[in-house]
Amino acid sequence: MSDPADRSAGPTADGQGDTRDVSADPDATDVSTPAADGNPASGVDAAADTPGEITVVGTAHVSSASVDEVEQRIAEKRPDVVAVELDEGRYRQLKGEEPDDLDASDLLRGNTVFQFLAYWMLSYVQTRLGDQFDVEPGADMMAAIDSAESFGISVALVDRDIQTTIQRFWARMTITEKLRMVGGLAFGVTDSRVVGIMAGLIVGLLAGPALALFGGSVGITDFVYLRAASAALLAVTTTLVVDQLARGLSGDQRLAVALGAGLTIGVVGGGLFGIADGLVGSVFGGSVTIIGGLALGITGGLAVGLVAAAVIGLVGTDEPPAEAGLDELDIEELTDADVVTVMMEEFRQFSPGGAEALIDERDAYIAHQLVALRSAGKNVVAVVGAGHRAGIERYLAQPDTLPPMSSLVGQENGRRFPWGKAIGIVLSVAFVTFFILLAMAGVQDGFLLRLFAAWFLINAIFAMGFAKLAGARWSSAGVGGAVAWMTSINPALAPGWFAGYVELRHLTVNVGDISTLNELLADETKPFGEILSEMLEVPLFKLIMIVALTNIGSIIASVLFATYVLPFFGAELGGVDGISRLMIEGARNSAELIWRTLPFT
Repeated sequence: MSDPADRSAGPTADGQGDTRDVSADPDATDVSTPAADGNPASGVDAAADTPGEITVVGTAHVSSASVDEVEQRIAEKRPDVVAVELDEGRYRQLKGEEPDDLDASDLLRGNTVFQFLAYWMLSYVQTRLGDQFDVEPGADMMAAIDSAESFGISVALVDRDIQTTIQRFWARMTITEKLRMVGGLAFGVTDSRVVGIMAGLIVGLLAGPALALFGGSVGITDFVYLRAASAALLAVTTTLVVDQLARGLSGDQRLAVALGAGLTIGVVGGGLFGIADGLVGSVFGGSVTIIGGLALGITGGLAVGLVAAAVIGLVGTDEPPAEAGLDELDIEELTDADVVTVMMEEFRQFSPGGAEALIDERDAYIAHQLVALRSAGKNVVAVVGAGHRAGIERYLAQPDTLPPMSSLVGQENGRRFPWGKAIGIVLSVAFVTFFILLAMAGVQDGFLLRLFAAWFLINAIFAMGFAKLAGARWSSAGVGGAVAWMTSINPALAPGWFAGYVELRHLTVNVGDISTLNELLADETKPFGEILSEMLEVPLFKLIMIVALTNIGSIIASVLFATYVLPFFGAELGGVDGISRLMIEGARNSAELIWRTLPFT
């Protein structure tokens, strides 16, 4: 994600900061950002005969006592420069400037969506802390800036760009850590039952194919498949009909009535008495096993998910992990070195790589800026978070231990093998190879066209449906659905990007949307359904959801195609054994064709 702030006041094209000399006007306040090579803020000479002095003030970003301490230290020291733990974008936000529109091309890239979620989670937790202790987040930095302005002191923005930090933070985390973090956010913003239902639905969709293929070996008979299919189809049909008839009810009431009626008719009428067995058996024929397996899988998955959610609700907490226990913690103790060290070490145990990017690298980056200011003869009061103070002071005492600035900036590509991309490439190659080998084996074009049509339709329906579920316009959902068949076999593309670009013709997103989302999540008086509805009206969240759900729909379609549709079509070719023989024959024919075309044969 690119920095939403305007860079006109930042470093110049040659890598140096703005070079105004503030010493000529003691009443002027110069605010500038450090250059990428470590040179500090504007108005700083390259070197001075007498080194300056650095005073580091460690604060809790949501502590009223920290605000008082910052103001007092600046008034006592009257430094040449007040350095604050901000980049230009966050500085502009604190100053109340109008947020700039975000770069859509950055927002629509796959990894950036998850980086945004990480940034949002950190912002959300800090906002909740501020609400709990009745202090505006960032009040300590704002106090430093206001005090500097009142004394005509230069302000240096010495923190690394927040987007760079979040990108490197996300890249350093393992898959397990990412899932835990996103899961923590999910349990913090919604009821555990909702999470349980979603998890159960996913488990059921994955378990359904296995039950359809191997259920017979564990005692699931054709009669059970038929009853399960009848119950599922009756439940879905009844739910849809009642939902249309109950339009006069409120959203939650309408949903409850429709689901209740659907489940009752499905379980009693279809499951117990089999009133639709004859109709389902004659209409769906051989597909009954597939439908029944899917119904059994989803039912089992939802049951497990609801039980797990109930257990979590009894023994767990609905608060995000970062907020648990805050009621027992005195916020003013956050400036105490022992307490801060414990908090930082807890985070380091959760994600060593994430802590390195979020804490250690920023310690070094900020220290680079402060060392340069000190070398230029400037007396500085540096206002930083208490968790950074110890690391920064170590570097100030031993500047020769600072890592090179080049290792602290730029995009982080991660340190692990890109398994996701590798698997995507393998699946793409396997899909194309499957069609080529069948064609080379002499399978009729009509069969291949029907198979491709099924691939196209299932991807289009799921991608388009999930996009509409996220609130996309018909044009956006249609574009996402139309390209889903192609993007499913190309790991470099995603249907959500296409749907998002079309949707952006009607949306304007900016960084101010994050504050709006935090305000909605902080409202504990509204039910989750109403909060989610209002969140989907926030342009940034709506765009992210459209991109994510369109992609998820296409992924689910690909899984269902491989597990349900292919076996159905495969029956025409003699099942698994028949397809295997055809692919071997296709490979043999391909090898013979290649051999005949070689120039030396």
